[in-house]
Amino acid sequence: MKVLIFGATGSQQFNVIGAAKRKGAEVLATTHSQTNFPRLTKAGATPVLADMADANRIIEITKGVDAISFLIPASLPNPADGLQYARNVIDAARINHVKLIVWNTSGYLSPSKTGIPSEDVRLDVKEYFAQSGVPYSIIEPPLYAENLLAPYTVNYVQNQRKVAYPTPEQMPIGWICSEDVGALVAEALFKPELAGQSFQVSGLDNLNGTELAERFSIGLGEKITYYALPPKEFGDILRTFMHDEAATGIQQYYQSLATVSEYPSKYNPNMREVLEKLPVKMTPMEDWVKANRYIFLK
Repeated sequence: MKVLIFGATGSQQFNVIGAAKRKGAEVLATTHSQTNFPRLTKAGATPVLADMADANRIIEITKGVDAISFLIPASLPNPADGLQYARNVIDAARINHVKLIVWNTSGYLSPSKTGIPSEDVRLDVKEYFAQSGVPYSIIEPPLYAENLLAPYTVNYVQNQRKVAYPTPEQMPIGWICSEDVGALVAEALFKPELAGQSFQVSGLDNLNGTELAERFSIGLGEKITYYALPPKEFGDILRTFMHDEAATGIQQYYQSLATVSEYPSKYNPNMREVLEKLPVKMTPMEDWVKANRYIFLK
């Protein structure tokens, strides 16, 4: 089976390459720059130069493809561009009779629009999928463990032995690592019979801030506490490596958590039922932390 992976150089999609290869797929992987070709080739993929904004190029590279792994970049300067990217990919898939698209939403879909552009555009994309006639499956992860590898967390762990994140200490989260999500996406790519279904996925544990810090303590072998990072500080750090518009949208989301009467769900208590359809061995949080201890500890 020939699989095309969009956004393959990013942390969310890169792991789909190896997972799909292990299942026997021939993998094509898109990138904006030829400088990424060696990395993609080393991972086992055939690099393809493409921009999702270029509809004609997308039609060209999807010829002969059986399945597509799709994701909208989270750091788009204009989140609304994500809808046009999705249209280009979905339209190309329809023209070239692609058998299945698996969309990683990079977050749980909201039940209705929230006024936050990066959140609302996902609902527009979902509607376009539903009307397209193209077979698709959706994988909805909550928060990636890899979010904790960014400077706003790593610097606090290194310097103060605190795991910092802009969610209230009481808010539970089913953190999931990108390698596990990549494996779930690969499983879905090989199961066209699941087309039309959406899977909320998460880690197997729903951890509040203190519990997350306990898993860090186990993984690092040192006492770690939790620090609820102020959203403004978080946003300021994001702006050092992300477009201002994208950083502002993300900051607004985390600011909204301070005023809600009930925290949004970031965990699927029925994850084991999902794993019956998409069998993947999940990574415990403490094991993920231990695997990345060289980053967290100086």
